Amino acid sequence: MPVDQREGAAAAMREADVVIIGAGAAGLSLAHRLAEPGRGPGPGSVVLLDAPPGPLRPPRRTWCFWEPGPGRYDDAVTATWDSLRVHGPDGAATCQEIAPLRYKMIRSDDFEDLVHARLAAAPHLTRHRAVVERVTSAGRRSCVHLRDHEGREDVLQARYVFDSRPPRTLPPARTCLLQHFRGWFVRTRRPVFRTGTADLMDFRTPQPDRGLAFFYVLPTSTTTALVEYTQFSAGVLPPQAYDRALRGYLAEVLTTGAHEVTDTEAGVIPMTDGRFARRTAPGVYPIGAAGGAVRPSTGYAFAAIQRQTTAVADALHAGREPLPPPPHSRRSLTMDAILLRGLASGRVDGAALFARLFARVPTERLLRFLDGQTPLHQDLRIGLQTPVLPMVRSALALAARPGRQASAVFTGPRS
Repeated sequence: MPVDQREGAAAAMREADVVIIGAGAAGLSLAHRLAEPGRGPGPGSVVLLDAPPGPLRPPRRTWCFWEPGPGRYDDAVTATWDSLRVHGPDGAATCQEIAPLRYKMIRSDDFEDLVHARLAAAPHLTRHRAVVERVTSAGRRSCVHLRDHEGREDVLQARYVFDSRPPRTLPPARTCLLQHFRGWFVRTRRPVFRTGTADLMDFRTPQPDRGLAFFYVLPTSTTTALVEYTQFSAGVLPPQAYDRALRGYLAEVLTTGAHEVTDTEAGVIPMTDGRFARRTAPGVYPIGAAGGAVRPSTGYAFAAIQRQTTAVADALHAGREPLPPPPHSRRSLTMDAILLRGLASGRVDGAALFARLFARVPTERLLRFLDGQTPLHQDLRIGLQTPVLPMVRSALALAARPGRQASAVFTGPRS
């Protein structure tokens, strides 16, 4: 059903069993899980609320993740890579195959088209474009206050509300860095890129005093690629600084020669040890980045969103309270907090640390570690490949901090 074209949609909107606010990666993923055929009785009526065109709609994004073999969203995947490469600050390169995993890239427009096509056949799911003004409690139900594109107001009551909108501010934290980036989709006149290999981190660029900087290259053919400049630091750069870095990298490191920029993307991702709420009111649950799905040490979120929304859908189908599980384990978050403290304090040379990890640990194992899928003994072995003394000092400094302080404004996840 096209958006807003179902007969009597406005009247049907006044009550639902489940309301999903936001049609980004988390909202669409949860709706897709709830609409999957063959799962038995569902949670009842589901309404997916998407912001109308304008400033509240998220910009186009590129999401990357890794998984073994084929996946449920492969029809929307732009490109995949079987090997990953990391260039150290000294230029030394480590390139490893990651089988049985594959590194995958999805552009948000393709993901939306795929999921919307699949949702069209779901009889119990309604899509509606409206701005959510606020969510209030009404006994055992919640009231979602809406305003459509013509300014008309409405109220939708729901048993469960899943809110994927970015919070206005981040939760209090002991450490908060920003991962900020700008990417160019480039097309060159001559073959430049190696299509089977993605450059996950290229540290052949000046490093900030605290944090790190690198380039990220995802080739989609021998003449096309997404090339991004990324920093982990306390603040963002002037817009022209990212473009200057990209021009220099293309000319001096990749030596691409003549090229054109066909598209761009940019973003800011909080890297924080703040604790995200799993429930903000009775029956109201943050999901996705708002629910802590962004991995603090990397900015990746897409795979964690899939785990989180799968667990929510399973609970709804089973008739249990659909409290989203923590997207990352306590052990993973503890290790991330120590790393963030080390980077923010300048004790840890981030470029040297990541280059060393990828040189000494199989990349497939590192990816599973970043997904929180490795056992304790492997986590400890990976930890021993880091600069142990600076990390211990960072852990002690973290423990000595008096408490969590107000953190930065949230602007959204990258992957």
